[in-house]
Amino acid sequence: MMSGVATTDTDADVADLSAYIDASPSPFHAVEEAARRLEASGAGYVRVEESDPPADFPSRGYVIRDGSFVAWADIVGDDDFRMIGAHTDSPNLRVKPRPDQGRVGVRQLALEPYGGLLLNSWLGRDLGISGRVALDDGRLRLLHTDAPVLHLPQLAIHLDREVNTKGVLIDPQRHTAPIFGIGPSADGDFARWVGQQLGVDPGNIVAWDLMTHDTGPATTVGPDHDLVSAPRLDNLCSSWAAVEALRTTGRGMITLWDHEEIGSVSNRGAASPLVETVLEQLVPEPSDRRTLLARGTCASSDMAHAAHPNYTERHEPNHLIQLAGGPVIKSNVNQRYATDARSARVFAAACKRASTPLQWYAHRADIPCGSTIGPITAGRLGISVVDVGAPMLAMHSARELMAVADVGLLRRALTAFLEG
Repeated sequence: MMSGVATTDTDADVADLSAYIDASPSPFHAVEEAARRLEASGAGYVRVEESDPPADFPSRGYVIRDGSFVAWADIVGDDDFRMIGAHTDSPNLRVKPRPDQGRVGVRQLALEPYGGLLLNSWLGRDLGISGRVALDDGRLRLLHTDAPVLHLPQLAIHLDREVNTKGVLIDPQRHTAPIFGIGPSADGDFARWVGQQLGVDPGNIVAWDLMTHDTGPATTVGPDHDLVSAPRLDNLCSSWAAVEALRTTGRGMITLWDHEEIGSVSNRGAASPLVETVLEQLVPEPSDRRTLLARGTCASSDMAHAAHPNYTERHEPNHLIQLAGGPVIKSNVNQRYATDARSARVFAAACKRASTPLQWYAHRADIPCGSTIGPITAGRLGISVVDVGAPMLAMHSARELMAVADVGLLRRALTAFLEG
């Protein structure tokens, strides 16, 4: 949790974001926490299933598909439809189906890198396990342990004297197997541990979607506590802000997607028809849906690159994004971001109403640019999209860094955007 006592709106925002991150070590936990928060608001949000008939879809509700989440409030007949998109997944190391292995007297687990993670940031860390487990009785059980179950040790500098110049490259197959304990490894060790955590017979475990996470909680750092150090800021900060914007405004739609970090092409990624399925139930008439989307705007909210003070040469000179400088509009002429003049105008107007500063990001032309769910959403739905985010450092690291001030500024900007 956040250091110190929350005495201002900014402190309260950071404490609440920290609580959301700590409760959400996996996408499955992130969507459950989003649902809990909407239901706790007392505003009448009800869970429905995608297969329910249109008559069962309430004016305020939500759908969960595995690690993805769609929620809405009073969108029927909206002449200024607003949507916020974010994602629930983060790069990490995930457990293989048969993970038990070991050598030289230690037990290890076979892990697989997920997404574009910074591998070196996972070395020397105590790791917990989270995700979900499928049982043979048809149940899916969530698992979350912050106990330091695993450790991925560095290679001593005495065995890699050039580590600080060029060093041994980290092989994702050979060098990412953390230590699980002392003694000979036996097939089924990890399944037995999982069974103990869930209180089930390991023989009843069919499969799992389990992953590692840094065990340290989100916290503020610096002598003035003006920075947030946390895992999964990319992109749980945006997911949290989207949920808070919907809770505050009671209008529009939010979509929190899994699998963004690996391209979004899956049954629950942004390239799936999940949003269309929900919209078909809420607005059964095709012409009404087309009108809703044609008049609408989506803010694709994903974290933005602040200028790194030690590597300023890696950034576009006229677009140096500052920590504590407010929300960022991201643009790329090759549509790695979906922003155009029309959509940027809408978000800029929201920032003006919210009295938040606004920054503009462009990538260096000589470095490949990342992407977001923005272009996918624009192509899939035909809706105008603006790519935005809050500035941060160490993106895709096991722990990331952002300014305390930017937490509340993003929430305020997205809230004003949904208000329309």
